[in-house]
Amino acid sequence: MSPITIYRARRIVTMNPAQPFATHVAVRDGRILGAGDLESLAGWGAHTLDDRFADKVILPGFVEGHSHAFEGGVWKFPYVGYFDRTTPEGLRSPGLKSIEEVVVALQSYERAMPRDGSTLLAWGFDPIYFGGRRMDLADLDRVSRDRPVVVIHSNFHVLNANTPVFAKAGITRATNVHGVVKDAAGEPTGELQELTAKYMAYRAAGVELSSILTDEQALWRFSRVAQIAGVTTATDLHNDLPPSAVDAYLRATAREDFPIRILPAFAAASSPPQDAIPRLRALTEKNNDKLRFQLVKIVTDGSIQGLSARMRWPGYYDGTPNGVWNVGPDDLDRLLLAWHREGFQVHIHTNGDEASEVALNAVERVLAEAPRWDHRHTLQHAQMADAGQFRRARALGMCVNLFANHLFYWGDIHRARTLGPERAERMDACATARDCGVPFAIHCDAPVTPIGPLFTAWCAVNRRTASGRTLGEAEKIPVADALRAITLGAAYTLKLDEEIGSIDVGKRADFAILDRDPLAVPPIELKDVGVWGTMLGGRVFEAPRG
Repeated sequence: MSPITIYRARRIVTMNPAQPFATHVAVRDGRILGAGDLESLAGWGAHTLDDRFADKVILPGFVEGHSHAFEGGVWKFPYVGYFDRTTPEGLRSPGLKSIEEVVVALQSYERAMPRDGSTLLAWGFDPIYFGGRRMDLADLDRVSRDRPVVVIHSNFHVLNANTPVFAKAGITRATNVHGVVKDAAGEPTGELQELTAKYMAYRAAGVELSSILTDEQALWRFSRVAQIAGVTTATDLHNDLPPSAVDAYLRATAREDFPIRILPAFAAASSPPQDAIPRLRALTEKNNDKLRFQLVKIVTDGSIQGLSARMRWPGYYDGTPNGVWNVGPDDLDRLLLAWHREGFQVHIHTNGDEASEVALNAVERVLAEAPRWDHRHTLQHAQMADAGQFRRARALGMCVNLFANHLFYWGDIHRARTLGPERAERMDACATARDCGVPFAIHCDAPVTPIGPLFTAWCAVNRRTASGRTLGEAEKIPVADALRAITLGAAYTLKLDEEIGSIDVGKRADFAILDRDPLAVPPIELKDVGVWGTMLGGRVFEAPRG
């Protein structure tokens, strides 16, 4: 029989209502034998008592239900965002506070590049903070009029490019593509919104995002960033899954020292269902303990702060025209039905409340045509969903995963410009979702915001904006609810709640090991609780010390 190790901790928070707290947990073969006190666990037989966590607090490993593995890949390229960020190597990348600062930084990067005409790709740009001024062709032509320059916005739904990119893509005033932003005279401004328009620029600039950002090195960097934050399971929630990315997943997860489990989600709009469904089904045969091909992602609208989300009446607070459909209502019905019939779980991106309504209508129609138990199709973001939409989601057997980090990073802007005070107060409405009984999780959407489930929980508990404003007192949730949303709640939205998400008999021994008890600290300090490390399937991964 395999050896048993019993780990002692200052406290173990299990997320198991039958045994909510413990002092010891027993592990054998990478799985949990039980949690309780030493006496109750000793009955399993001969064991080793491990005291290394005697002064630590153990929780189920955090589950990041909406992230992207290119969090590990984007750092190959210059960061030009508004907020300070920390690289995977722990270096500070300062935020840039004006378009001029962005242009100057890009000029510096461009001068250091080889004179071979290769593309300058940068990311993280956030113009909504710059008083209504948008970047245009002239700004990036100052960086270079020879090489392609592409700047991806922080939301990853919008980009800017320079004249060489537009010329090669053939984008002119005559281009009739939704998402090509034009000025009052009908000329393209240099901004491209959402998939169809963006990919015109990517093709022209020779940018293949799936292969560039999901190579094996990127996956390793992503896994380390996640593990340092206490994450043991993460998603890569939109990927075309080209062969190069699949090979990278397989190579990385085959290693014993790869520190997380990862679930890629196939980008449903990237390939016709008749071709894609057999391909994804074949990929499921390659699953292993750390890799699950089982999710599908459909992106409906865009980004609220990117001004491309789809809003119900009365629309954007500042009068901005309604946003862009990536997959509109008719195509959503078609794609959803195809994947639903084949038994796959579909995660549907919906930022604006019109997008949530369209997604709910689609699920309702699909279930009427092809009833199916326990599908758990999930609204991702659902930032403007109201109580009626949450009730419908529950009645339809759906889940929601709310973008709590948005409250901090863009809450002030949403209140002042995009949504107005009343709707901003109820955005990412965790308390309403909970009260309506819909299963919910909360997430970071890395690299849109940094991966860090304790920070995400802090956002849901405190609802503080970057300026320090409390945005929606009535939508605050207790720490215990927020912790559940980043463990068992998130596992449920991935159909993994029988394997992970709580410390319970038979589940995988995946733990987050913390320096302090998140249930004992003041709620305002939740984000500051240190992560000592993690355990994945019984293997300990200590976080590096600064």
